[in-house]
Parts: sequence; C-alpha cells; structure tokens
Amino acid sequence: MRTAAIGIDFGTTNTVVALAGPDGEARLVNFPHDNDAVVAFRSALAFHAPIDDPNGRVVEAGPWAIDAYVEEPLETRFIQSFKTYAASPLFVNTNVMGRWFRFEDLLSAFLLRMRDHGGAELGELPTRLIVGRPVNFAGVRPDPELALSRYEIAFRRLGFTDIRYAYEPVAAAFFFARKLTADATVMVADFGGGTSDFSIVRFWREGGEVRSQALANSGAPVAGDAFDYRIIDHLVSPELGKGTSYRAFDNVLPIPARYYAAFARWEQLALLRASRDMRDIRSLVRTALEPAKLARLVEVLDDNHGYRLYQAVSRLKEALSDHEGAVFRFEAGEVLIEKPVRRAEFDGWIAPELAAIAAAADEALARGGLAPGDIDKVFLTGGSSFVPAVRRLFADRFGEAKLESGGELVSIATGLALIGAEQDTAQWARAAQASGD
Repeated sequence: MRTAAIGIDFGTTNTVVALAGPDGEARLVNFPHDNDAVVAFRSALAFHAPIDDPNGRVVEAGPWAIDAYVEEPLETRFIQSFKTYAASPLFVNTNVMGRWFRFEDLLSAFLLRMRDHGGAELGELPTRLIVGRPVNFAGVRPDPELALSRYEIAFRRLGFTDIRYAYEPVAAAFFFARKLTADATVMVADFGGGTSDFSIVRFWREGGEVRSQALANSGAPVAGDAFDYRIIDHLVSPELGKGTSYRAFDNVLPIPARYYAAFARWEQLALLRASRDMRDIRSLVRTALEPAKLARLVEVLDDNHGYRLYQAVSRLKEALSDHEGAVFRFEAGEVLIEKPVRRAEFDGWIAPELAAIAAAADEALARGGLAPGDIDKVFLTGGSSFVPAVRRLFADRFGEAKLESGGELVSIATGLALIGAEQDTAQWARAAQASGD
C-alpha cells in the first residue's frame, strides 16, 4: 500500500508510529525485538564505545538502548524522557562522549535509529509528516515555539518536507471520531508519561463527512512518571535509608534527602553512582543508625538495579488497576523489598497529581465556556487512563456512562496518520515554518 502520510507520536516514555494510505486506513509500525513485535518504541537513547574501538561511538535507541545500558551501565550514556527538555531555553546542549549534542541532535539520532529498526516499513518515507505535540510542554516556563523549531530541524534531516503539528489530544479525538454515530461534544483526556492534556472538540456530520470545531484545550505537566516516583518515594526510598539518621560525633543528623531525588528517573541512578555523593553514601553506612538500609542503597547503585526497580513499580501499577490490593516485590541481588499495598494508599500518594489533572480538566471547560453537562463523551487515552483513581475523577465529573476508552497507547499516532491522509488538514494540524539547521 502506498503511504500517503506518517504520524509520529513522540512521547516522553514511548514513541508510536503509524502509516496512512490514500484509502484512509492506517496501520501501526512494528519494531521486532527479542521475538516480540514492539509498537510502543521506548523514547530512549544510549551512547557507548565498542570494546574493539574505545574512541568510537555506537548509538542505540528504544529497547535496544535499554539493553545496552543494562549490560554496560558505567560505559554507556543513557538518555530517556528527553522530550521534557524540548521547550526549555535553559537546555542548550549536553556533552556525550566528547561531542556536544543539542536537543535536535538527540532527536535526530533517536529518529534515525528508530527508522533503521523499522526496517522495510520505514524504508520509503512519504514527504508528509504529522507530529503530535502536547497542549503544554513540560518544564519551567516552556517555550513551545522553541520546541517546534527543534522538532522541525530533526524531522527535516530525515527528508520530510511537509511537516505539520497537531495537538496530541486532538489527534486522539480524530481517532475517536470514527466511532461516533451522532453529533457530539467530546473531551479528550490524554495521559502521557510527562503531561496530561485535554481538548474539547465539537463533531458533526455534514455532506457525509465528519466536521469539527476545537472549543478549548489545557494541560498539566504531570502524568505517569510522577505516579511512578510516588511509589518509589513511599515504598522503596524508606527501605534504602530515606528518613533515617546517622551519627556525626555527638550529633544525630538526617540522611540527606537529595540522594533519593535521582529515583525520579531510574537512569539517573548511574549518574549518582559516579558522583561525589557516592563516596559520602558509602561512608555513611559505618555511622548510620540503620546501616542495613544504607547498605541496600549502595548495592542498588553499585549493581545497577534501577531498571529492575522500575519494572517492579510498573507491575504494581498494573496490579492495582485490576485489584483493590497487590504486593509490591522488588528483588535484586541481596536486596528484597516486599510490601502489600492497598489501592486506596496509592490513591493517597498521587493525590497532588490527581488535583493537578482535575484542575486542568476544569480549566478546559472554563475556556470553552462549558459545564460538565455540555460534554457528551469523554475519551480517555494514554497509559495512566488505566489508573482507577484517574478514571473515577472523570466519572465523578461527567458520569460513568459518558466515559469511553480504547487504543490507549496507539490512538494518537493513528489519529495523526489519519489526519495526514486528509486532503485538507488545516482544521486539525498546523503547518511547520521553514527553518534552517
């Protein structure tokens, strides 16, 4: 099938790619890895020097990047969630093995490796690309125009000449609109790794075609990654010494909380191990009032248990989505942390994030001059839409009967590709401004 357009949902956690043909149908790109067909390609990069060429540099992306990092953590520069820096004027570049990389360089490297792993499906790319963008980029005082200019440089390097941007929840709305059988005002709630985004769109049929009008949008810079950190902070960090004390001469002092900030993203743990703080952590084992806990922290860092830890966190979240209680179990080397968790506890841990999500949804209603009763359907998409507390938040506001879900990980990419296949994309997507490299 000839490809008319490609849609790329470049996410904080995962990236999903879809291709649309002139017949208006879309298909997802699969990336074969360890005998699995991966659709959600991890948004991660790894740079490492091969054994036979210490001065060389090998670049990997997606699950292959994770493989490289887990195998050689101290010899690998691992970068994930780098989308969070896209709109930051403070992020100029970063040094990777002696070479400076701007954001667009990181994104280019990621896209090139992703294209290679896509094989024949991404061998011949169309000229038209629809890229998803959040309603509000993550970060302090983000600059969306800066982010889009960086995106454009990276995507033009792949040969795209017709680049357009669509809000991620609008793309999900386009995906969802195919299911509508009557006119409707729809709120789309998209929960990614770093942001939660909302759009309200009015759909109606005219001349046999679906028409739409965007009414409002809003967003909050919190989502699944913040949920993960809450689990770590409440379950794991206290077992690794957070909140305990050590003796310094005649004084009893708290273990510095900054040691545990690295757990916000597991790849940062290798950086902590290589920092000056690691020497202090080792010395604190001798003077800690609870030395066994600090010894666990040292082992987690020394033996690179971070990725296994976050796998355990993901398993707990999934279990709590299906059950009122579950057992958190993290076992690696000599470290074993096993605790029962009630869903109600988890809901309490993520209460600040839930409040921010609720405020953003209310803001979208206010911007559209709408009340909850004016919304006919609420489409929940993205990984955190599986969290019962998130779903309950919307059921309480709009009623359970109005809630719809489906294609949680692929709705945006599919919607983007379908938008690209339209003859007139103006009501859905904005054309990129030509920029240099």
